[in-house]
Amino acid sequence: MKKLIQTLGLGFLILTVFIGFTSCSKDDDPSDNDLFIGKYEGTISFDDLNDNDNDVSAAEGTVTVTKVGNSYNFAFGNGIPNLNGVDFEKKDNVLINIGSAGTGLIRIDAGKLTIGYSKDGKAWSADCQRK
Repeated sequence: MKKLIQTLGLGFLILTVFIGFTSCSKDDDPSDNDLFIGKYEGTISFDDLNDNDNDVSAAEGTVTVTKVGNSYNFAFGNGIPNLNGVDFEKKDNVLINIGSAGTGLIRIDAGKLTIGYSKDGKAWSADCQRK
């Protein structure tokens, strides 16, 4: 009876270790998940090179990041127009924009959003931390 209990205990231990190792995948890249979706707070601004009346000076504000299909949308506070339909590629657990009609950089990691991006004569900037 004692040998049976030891064998069952050892079997249970092996099963627990096996399950623990198989559930922890090194292939689980945070940029594959919706980790970057959420609200970021920090300094944001907007320049409309075609109409200076639409400019928004650098001030504290928010940017809300959402994902639609494979593209990301950025909803700015402070009356700044949204920036939509930006495509990204992942590099070292960071998302970096690619192949959009605009120029510049949008970089997102687990806790920080950095934007320096222009498109159609308009320029968005943000230096924000996850809220």
